[in-house]
Amino acid sequence: MENMGLVFQACAGLALFFFLAWLFSENRRHVNFKAALMGLTIQIALAIIVTKFGIVRSAFLWIGGGVMALKDATVAGTSFVFGYLGGGDSPYLAKEGSNTFIFAFQALPMVIVISAIAMLLFHWRILPFIVKLFSGIFQKVLGIGGALGVCAAAKMFLGQTEAPLLVRPYLGKFTRSELFTVMTAGMATTSISIMVVYAVILEGTISDPIAHILTASIISVPAAITISRILIPQVGEETSGHLVVPYQFSGSMEAITQGTSDGVRLFMNILAMLIVFLAIVALANSLLALLPGINGETMSLQLLLGYFLAPLAWFLGIPWHEAVPAAALLGKKTILNEIVAFIGLAELPKGILSPKSNLIMTYALAGFANFSSIGIQIGGIGTMVPERKQEIIALGIKAMIAGTIASCMSGAIIGILHSFG
Repeated sequence: MENMGLVFQACAGLALFFFLAWLFSENRRHVNFKAALMGLTIQIALAIIVTKFGIVRSAFLWIGGGVMALKDATVAGTSFVFGYLGGGDSPYLAKEGSNTFIFAFQALPMVIVISAIAMLLFHWRILPFIVKLFSGIFQKVLGIGGALGVCAAAKMFLGQTEAPLLVRPYLGKFTRSELFTVMTAGMATTSISIMVVYAVILEGTISDPIAHILTASIISVPAAITISRILIPQVGEETSGHLVVPYQFSGSMEAITQGTSDGVRLFMNILAMLIVFLAIVALANSLLALLPGINGETMSLQLLLGYFLAPLAWFLGIPWHEAVPAAALLGKKTILNEIVAFIGLAELPKGILSPKSNLIMTYALAGFANFSSIGIQIGGIGTMVPERKQEIIALGIKAMIAGTIASCMSGAIIGILHSFG
């Protein structure tokens, strides 16, 4: 009975997300409800195919095994460069109960390795082939233009500034709705370089984390397109176009070198953001601790966010007694970033969230929708189309909210499917 109640909560949440998007739409009269319903149907269908069909599920588990093999291969490199700090044999006897895992040296270097491999796959035309395949599906089913279809498909695997590069010549011609969809898709999904980091963090929290993270990035794309087109409906002709390869390499070694360089920049950027944002949270919590607590708990930023966003977590299909800690993770993701939120999810004491709630939160957190991403999009996409930089700035907050809604829709849908076995 309780299980069906949670399903009802999640269904009510999906309806609420659509209603709020329509309520704050720039042009309610032009909202295409048929296309919105089709977008939701596609998202649910993709979720069912990926999670319930044995052959597809096996493929995703195979990918997960490959990623774990990459993790072991990366440790071979980090242990040579950093010694025991990078995962090699420790010269000291670790104290019982101590944590010898060092995030910067044992988990984050995978960003560099995956970045190099992704660039190699681009050079070999494997990644462009996959992008074109999904682009054709999105164009036919969701009724979007060719250029936007390419960008949306690429966003399942690439970052929020790398994906638009594939359609850079068309960005200046995009309608306001299409540009907003590009930004929302960037916020709602992640990239293959970061997925592996999430998977390492979530080992032991959920089973087969990389399979779920990859699924989240795929099913959140139609949700991002749907929600963005309700908030800013498409008016006029769709922008046609095709994939434009932005990288030209003389050989595989040059592709690996370029990918490695890009990965190092991403590695350093993540490290710097984690240090600064975690320091800011610690500073804010030390100030908030001076205030009276709530229900015997010390006042903190997480506690405030937990109570403020608890209704949102409840609408994802999470029981009310778990809503506050779940909502605190959503707050961390929005104010800081999803890596901090995933670390928080992994560090929650067992029993705080049920296995089903852990799964829902994995999907709800798997996206770039946070304040720092607004700056990334302004700097990245704004540089590609400087004549529309002010428009990108104006759409930043709205794209972050739309991306959050899209990710939360994925979490709610996965929770519903999980309830039916």
